[in-house]
Amino acid sequence: MRRAGKILKSMEYALDEWDMMNSDLKALNKYLGSEEWKADLKADEEGLLPANLRRGVLSEDGIWNLLVDHRVLMQRLYEMIKNEQN
Repeated sequence: MRRAGKILKSMEYALDEWDMMNSDLKALNKYLGSEEWKADLKADEEGLLPANLRRGVLSEDGIWNLLVDHRVLMQRLYEMIKNEQN
């Protein structure tokens, strides 16, 4: 019972975090391949961005992989819920 209670609390916290993160993922999805993203990538390639600036969002594969991971986890959650109802 204690283990289940601890896990449920952790899951509740994780779902709250997930809910807040979803808007970030939607923004990343919209940004990927946009004219703004292309301009930012070009500026980076030309050395116009500060050297200490994080560039993860300029990695097309990085954003894509994150979005795929999100979809896979959403599918897993869906399957778990579906199986729980049977």
